[in-house]
Amino acid sequence: MRINFLSRGFVWLILFLIITGSFVLSFAASRQESAIMDELAHIPAGYGYVRFLDYRLNPEHPPLLKTLAGLPLLFGNFNFPLESRAWQKDINGQWETGAKFLYESGNDPDKIVNWARIGPLFMTLLFVVFIYVWAKELLGRWWALLPTLLFSFSPTVLAHGHYVTTDIAAAFGIFIATYFLIKYLMKPSRFNLLAAGLTFGIAELAKFSAVLLIPSFIFIVFVFYFWKFKEGIGSFWLIRIFTRALKALFKTISVLFFVFAIGYLLVYLVYAIFVWNYPMEKQVSDTESILTSFGDGPDPNRLTCDLTSDIPTARRIRCLAEINILMAKSKIFRPLAQYLLGVLMVMQRSSGGNTGYFLGEVSASGWWYYFPAVFALKEPLPSLVLVGLAFLFSLWHVIRKFKIKNSKLKIFSDYLGTNFAEFSMISFIILYWLYSVKSPLNIGVRHILPTVPFMYILATGAVKRWSGGIPKKIFIGALVIWYLMETLFAYPYFLSYFNQFGGGTLNGYRYVTDSNYDWGQDLKRLAEWVHEKNNDNDYDNDIDKIAVDYFGGGSPTYYLGDKAESWWSSKGNPKDYGIEWLAVSVNTIQGAKGKLHPGQERKPEDEYSWLKDPYNPYARAGTSIFIYKLQ
Repeated sequence: MRINFLSRGFVWLILFLIITGSFVLSFAASRQESAIMDELAHIPAGYGYVRFLDYRLNPEHPPLLKTLAGLPLLFGNFNFPLESRAWQKDINGQWETGAKFLYESGNDPDKIVNWARIGPLFMTLLFVVFIYVWAKELLGRWWALLPTLLFSFSPTVLAHGHYVTTDIAAAFGIFIATYFLIKYLMKPSRFNLLAAGLTFGIAELAKFSAVLLIPSFIFIVFVFYFWKFKEGIGSFWLIRIFTRALKALFKTISVLFFVFAIGYLLVYLVYAIFVWNYPMEKQVSDTESILTSFGDGPDPNRLTCDLTSDIPTARRIRCLAEINILMAKSKIFRPLAQYLLGVLMVMQRSSGGNTGYFLGEVSASGWWYYFPAVFALKEPLPSLVLVGLAFLFSLWHVIRKFKIKNSKLKIFSDYLGTNFAEFSMISFIILYWLYSVKSPLNIGVRHILPTVPFMYILATGAVKRWSGGIPKKIFIGALVIWYLMETLFAYPYFLSYFNQFGGGTLNGYRYVTDSNYDWGQDLKRLAEWVHEKNNDNDYDNDIDKIAVDYFGGGSPTYYLGDKAESWWSSKGNPKDYGIEWLAVSVNTIQGAKGKLHPGQERKPEDEYSWLKDPYNPYARAGTSIFIYKLQ
C-alpha cells in the first residue's frame, strides 16, 4: 500500500513537472514575440465580444478562444476605437480595428498581447491534463506520461499553444468531445450524455473544422451499437435479428440526436450573448455584403430558392446564403445566422485555397501531399521514430491476427470489445487527414493539430505492447531524452522549428513558410537588433532609416518609430532613396522568389529582382526577418 501510494505520488510529481515545464517554455517564448498575423484580427474581435457583446468582427471563426483571450483584457483600462470608421461603417473591419486598438489608441500593445495570450496558455495546460486522464484510463498511469510529455513539449504545441488563434482550441474541443462520447458509450448515464453534448458544443465553438465530428460521431456510434447488436444475438433467429437491429438503430439515432441537440443549443446560447448589442440592421447588411459573391452572387428567386436539377451547382449552393440572410432578419434566428455566416465564409475561403510557398513553388491551389510532407519536416525525429515503430508493430500485429483461421468478423468484433477508444481515434485521424489532404487550403501544420494527441496515445499504446525487456525500455528512454533536447535547443523559436530532415530551425524556410515558419513573430526582435546596432560603437553601421517589408500582426512604426520606412518590392531599391538597410519577412521573400505553380500569376515588379543574394542576409531578426545592408 505504501509503495503504491509513493508510486502514485511520484507520477503526479512528474506530471506536475511536465505541465510546469511546458508552461514556462511557452510563456517565456510568448513574451519575446510580437503579435502574429491572425492575432491582429482575433484579439480586437474577442475584446469586442466580451466588452461590448458585439460580434461584428471576425465572423469567419467561432468565439471560444477569442472570448478566453478577451476576458483578461476586461481588467485593463484600454482604449477601443469605437468611433472609428473601421468599427462603425466597415464590413468586418477587423484588420484596421486591430491596428487601431493595438497601436493607434494610446494602448500598450505588448500588454494587450501578453494578457490576451493568458487564455490560450491555460487552455493548453487543461488540454495536457485531459490527455493524461484519458491516456491513464487506456494505458495506465506510468505509460500515460509518455503521450502527455510528447504533446506538452512538442515545438508545434509550444508555439501555437500561446497564440490567440483557433488551432489549439479546435484540438482541445475535438479531443474532449471524443473522450466524453466514448465515455458515454461505455458507461451510459445522463451526466455522461450531457457532458458529451456540451463538449461537442465546445468543439463547434472552437473552430468550424470541428464539424467533421458530425460524420465521425455518426460512424463511431453506428459501429458501437451494431457491434453491440451482433454481440447479443445468440442464435440467429430472424425475428430476434430484426428487433435487435431496430433497437440498435433507434439507440444510434437517439444518442446522436441528444449529443448534437445539446451541443448546438450551447452554440446558440453563446452566439445569442455575443450578438446582443450587434445592431440587427448592421448584421443584415454585413451578411449581405460578405456573401455577395457566394455561389455566383444573389439569386433573383431569393424567396423560392429553386433547387431543381437544371440549375447549376453554384446557384443551388447560393440558397444557403439566401437562407442565412433571412435568418439574420429574425430576432430568434440571428444567433444561428451569425454562426452559419462563419461556416459559409470558411466554405468560400476553402474553395479558393491559400497562396503559399511550399517545396520551391508558390500556389493557391494547394498540394495533396502538403500535410504529410510538412508533418514529416516539422515533427521531431524521435517522435517520428516512435510513431513509425508503433505503425509497423500494429501492422505486423494485424497481419498476424488475420492469418488465424478464425472469422475475420469475429477478430474485428473482439478488437472492438477491447480497443473501442483506439478504433475511434484511428477512424477520426483517417477522416481528418483525408479531408485535409483533399482541401486546397494549405495553412500550416497547425491545421492537423487535432489529430496529434490521438497519434501520441496510439503510438504509446503500440510501443507499450512492444517494449518488453530492459534494452527496449532504454531505447524508448533515449528517444524521450532526444525529444526533450530537440525542444530545448529550439527555444525560443518554436514556431520556426524544423527537424534535421527539414534543415533545422534556421533553414526550414527553404521548404515551407507561412505559419509553419514566419507569422510575424520576430518584429520585436528586429527592433531590439536595430537598437543594439545603434549602440555597439560601430558608427559606420548606425541605422538612421531601415526599409521594412513585414508580414505579421505587429507595427514596424510602433516598434521602430521614424527609423522604419514601409517598403515593398515594387517601390524599388531603398538604396536609390538613400536608405542603406532593408528588412524583409522570409515569407515575403519566398513568395517573391518561388517558382510559380501552373496557373499562378505574379507581377515581375513584386519579385525583388533588384535584391542581390536574398538568401545570404547581413543578419536575421530571430529566424524569420532577413536584414540586408544594401550596396
